[in-house]
Amino acid sequence: MSLHLPELPFAKDSLAPHMSADTFDYHHGKHHNAYVVKGNELLADAGIEGTDLEQLVHDTAKIGGALFNNVGQHYNHSFFWNSLSPNGGGAPTGDIAARIDADFGSLDEFKAQFVAGGVSQFGSGWVWLVERDGKLAIEKSANAETPLTSGAKPLVVCDVWEHAYYLDFQNRRPDFLASYIDNLVNWDFANANLAA
Repeated sequence: MSLHLPELPFAKDSLAPHMSADTFDYHHGKHHNAYVVKGNELLADAGIEGTDLEQLVHDTAKIGGALFNNVGQHYNHSFFWNSLSPNGGGAPTGDIAARIDADFGSLDEFKAQFVAGGVSQFGSGWVWLVERDGKLAIEKSANAETPLTSGAKPLVVCDVWEHAYYLDFQNRRPDFLASYIDNLVNWDFANANLAA
Protein backbone atom coordinates (compact mmCIF):
# COMPACT_ATOMS: atom_id res chain seq x y z
CA MET A 1 0.00 0.00 0.00
CA SER A 2 1.28 3.47 -0.82
CA LEU A 3 0.25 6.82 0.59
CA HIS A 4 -1.40 9.46 -1.58
CA LEU A 5 -1.88 13.14 -0.80
CA PRO A 6 -5.66 13.60 -0.74
CA GLU A 7 -7.33 16.52 -2.42
CA LEU A 8 -8.73 18.99 0.08
CA PRO A 9 -12.50 18.42 0.44
CA PHE A 10 -13.06 22.16 -0.11
CA ALA A 11 -11.49 25.00 -2.07
CA LYS A 12 -8.37 26.14 -0.24
CA ASP A 13 -9.69 29.72 0.00
CA SER A 14 -13.16 28.72 1.23
CA LEU A 15 -12.30 28.71 4.95
CA ALA A 16 -11.08 32.32 4.98
CA PRO A 17 -10.86 34.37 7.09
CA HIS A 18 -10.59 31.56 9.69
CA MET A 19 -7.93 29.66 7.72
CA SER A 20 -6.28 31.22 4.70
CA ALA A 21 -5.32 29.79 1.33
CA ASP A 22 -1.71 30.57 2.26
CA THR A 23 -2.01 28.28 5.28
CA PHE A 24 -3.22 25.44 3.04
CA ASP A 25 -0.44 26.07 0.52
CA TYR A 26 2.08 25.33 3.27
CA HIS A 27 0.14 22.95 5.51
CA HIS A 28 -1.39 20.69 2.87
CA GLY A 29 0.90 21.34 -0.08
CA LYS A 30 4.22 21.17 1.75
CA HIS A 31 3.92 19.69 5.27
CA HIS A 32 1.39 16.94 4.52
CA ASN A 33 2.98 16.18 1.17
CA ALA A 34 6.37 15.72 2.85
CA TYR A 35 4.88 13.03 5.13
CA VAL A 36 3.45 11.24 2.09
CA VAL A 37 6.75 11.30 0.18
CA LYS A 38 8.87 10.20 3.15
CA GLY A 39 6.27 7.67 4.28
CA ASN A 40 6.30 6.00 0.87
CA GLU A 41 10.11 5.81 0.90
CA LEU A 42 10.07 4.14 4.31
CA LEU A 43 7.17 1.82 3.46
CA ALA A 44 9.01 0.55 0.40
CA ASP A 45 11.88 -0.56 2.63
CA ALA A 46 9.66 -1.96 5.41
CA GLY A 47 7.71 -4.47 3.34
CA ILE A 48 4.42 -3.69 5.10
CA GLU A 49 1.26 -4.20 3.08
CA GLY A 50 -1.63 -2.64 4.99
CA THR A 51 -5.09 -3.15 3.51
CA ASP A 52 -6.22 0.38 4.39
CA LEU A 53 -4.81 3.46 6.08
CA GLU A 54 -6.19 2.66 9.54
CA GLN A 55 -4.61 -0.81 9.46
CA LEU A 56 -1.37 0.71 8.23
CA VAL A 57 -1.38 3.08 11.22
CA HIS A 58 -1.82 0.11 13.58
CA ASP A 59 0.90 -1.90 11.84
CA THR A 60 3.46 0.91 11.81
CA ALA A 61 2.67 1.91 15.42
CA LYS A 62 4.15 -1.45 16.45
CA ILE A 63 7.40 -0.47 14.72
CA GLY A 64 7.45 3.20 15.74
CA GLY A 65 10.18 5.60 14.70
CA ALA A 66 10.21 7.52 11.45
CA LEU A 67 7.94 5.02 9.69
CA PHE A 68 5.10 5.51 12.16
CA ASN A 69 5.74 9.25 12.41
CA ASN A 70 5.16 9.70 8.68
CA VAL A 71 2.23 7.28 8.34
CA GLY A 72 0.61 8.63 11.52
CA GLN A 73 1.00 12.21 10.35
CA HIS A 74 -0.55 11.29 7.00
CA TYR A 75 -3.54 9.73 8.79
CA ASN A 76 -3.92 12.63 11.23
CA HIS A 77 -3.73 15.28 8.52
CA SER A 78 -6.14 13.42 6.23
CA PHE A 79 -8.56 13.18 9.15
CA PHE A 80 -8.08 16.88 9.94
CA TRP A 81 -8.99 18.03 6.40
CA ASN A 82 -12.29 16.13 6.73
CA SER A 83 -12.85 17.65 10.17
CA LEU A 84 -13.09 21.08 8.51
CA SER A 85 -15.94 22.54 6.47
CA PRO A 86 -16.72 25.93 4.95
CA ASN A 87 -20.23 25.36 6.36
CA GLY A 88 -18.96 24.08 9.70
CA GLY A 89 -18.97 25.27 13.26
CA GLY A 90 -21.82 26.44 15.37
CA ALA A 91 -24.26 24.10 17.04
CA PRO A 92 -24.10 20.44 16.02
CA THR A 93 -27.16 18.51 14.91
CA GLY A 94 -28.11 14.86 14.96
CA ASP A 95 -26.65 12.20 17.22
CA ILE A 96 -23.45 14.13 17.95
CA ALA A 97 -25.51 16.99 19.42
CA ALA A 98 -27.36 14.66 21.78
CA ARG A 99 -24.15 12.89 22.79
CA ILE A 100 -22.32 16.17 23.48
CA ASP A 101 -25.17 17.28 25.74
CA ALA A 102 -25.23 13.90 27.50
CA ASP A 103 -21.47 13.50 27.97
CA PHE A 104 -20.35 17.11 28.47
CA GLY A 105 -23.51 18.72 29.83
CA SER A 106 -23.68 21.40 27.13
CA LEU A 107 -22.07 22.61 23.93
CA ASP A 108 -20.43 25.44 25.88
CA GLU A 109 -18.82 22.96 28.29
CA PHE A 110 -17.62 20.80 25.39
CA LYS A 111 -16.11 23.87 23.72
CA ALA A 112 -14.38 24.93 26.94
CA GLN A 113 -12.89 21.45 27.43
CA PHE A 114 -11.86 21.13 23.78
CA VAL A 115 -10.11 24.50 23.74
CA ALA A 116 -8.44 23.76 27.09
CA GLY A 117 -7.25 20.39 25.76
CA GLY A 118 -5.72 21.97 22.69
CA VAL A 119 -4.11 24.80 24.64
CA SER A 120 -2.60 22.43 27.20
CA GLN A 121 -1.05 20.15 24.55
CA PHE A 122 2.58 21.09 25.09
CA GLY A 123 4.41 21.62 21.84
CA SER A 124 3.19 19.97 18.66
CA GLY A 125 0.17 17.73 18.52
CA TRP A 126 -3.56 17.30 18.19
CA VAL A 127 -6.79 17.62 20.16
CA TRP A 128 -9.51 15.08 19.39
CA LEU A 129 -13.16 14.44 20.07
CA VAL A 130 -13.38 10.67 20.40
CA GLU A 131 -15.74 7.96 21.53
CA ARG A 132 -14.04 5.74 24.10
CA ASP A 133 -15.80 3.04 26.12
CA GLY A 134 -19.20 4.29 25.00
CA LYS A 135 -18.68 7.92 26.00
CA LEU A 136 -17.47 11.00 24.19
CA ALA A 137 -14.18 12.41 25.46
CA ILE A 138 -11.58 15.03 24.63
CA GLU A 139 -8.13 13.53 24.12
CA LYS A 140 -4.85 15.05 23.02
CA SER A 141 -1.88 13.45 21.35
CA ALA A 142 1.67 14.54 20.64
CA ASN A 143 3.43 14.53 17.30
CA ALA A 144 2.09 11.67 15.12
CA GLU A 145 0.24 9.83 17.88
CA THR A 146 -3.46 9.13 17.43
CA PRO A 147 -6.19 7.74 19.71
CA LEU A 148 -6.90 5.24 16.94
CA THR A 149 -4.03 3.06 18.19
CA SER A 150 -5.35 2.92 21.77
CA GLY A 151 -8.88 1.75 21.06
CA ALA A 152 -10.79 5.04 20.71
CA LYS A 153 -12.96 6.02 17.76
CA PRO A 154 -11.83 9.43 16.44
CA LEU A 155 -14.74 11.72 15.53
CA VAL A 156 -13.05 15.06 14.70
CA VAL A 157 -9.60 16.52 15.30
CA CYS A 158 -7.91 19.90 15.38
CA ASP A 159 -4.22 20.25 14.53
CA VAL A 160 -2.32 22.34 17.09
CA TRP A 161 1.09 22.21 15.42
CA GLU A 162 2.09 25.84 14.87
CA HIS A 163 2.05 25.46 11.08
CA ALA A 164 -1.71 24.85 11.31
CA TYR A 165 -2.47 28.33 12.56
CA TYR A 166 0.58 30.59 12.72
CA LEU A 167 0.02 32.47 9.45
CA ASP A 168 -3.54 33.34 10.49
CA PHE A 169 -3.37 33.54 14.30
CA GLN A 170 0.35 33.93 15.09
CA ASN A 171 0.82 32.65 18.68
CA ARG A 172 -2.89 32.81 19.61
CA ARG A 173 -3.62 29.08 19.81
CA PRO A 174 -6.70 29.59 22.05
CA ASP A 175 -8.26 31.90 19.44
CA PHE A 176 -7.54 29.37 16.68
CA LEU A 177 -9.20 26.57 18.66
CA ALA A 178 -12.24 28.70 19.46
CA SER A 179 -12.52 29.68 15.80
CA TYR A 180 -12.31 26.01 14.80
CA ILE A 181 -15.32 25.14 16.99
CA ASP A 182 -17.28 28.28 16.15
CA ASN A 183 -16.67 28.35 12.39
CA LEU A 184 -15.01 25.26 10.93
CA VAL A 185 -15.66 21.95 12.70
CA ASN A 186 -17.44 19.50 10.40
CA TRP A 187 -20.29 18.10 12.48
CA ASP A 188 -21.52 16.00 9.54
CA PHE A 189 -18.14 14.20 9.54
CA ALA A 190 -18.45 13.69 13.30
CA ASN A 191 -21.93 12.20 12.90
CA ALA A 192 -20.72 9.88 10.13
CA ASN A 193 -17.82 8.66 12.28
CA LEU A 194 -20.07 8.19 15.29
CA ALA A 195 -22.44 6.03 13.22
CA ALA A 196 -19.65 3.96 11.63
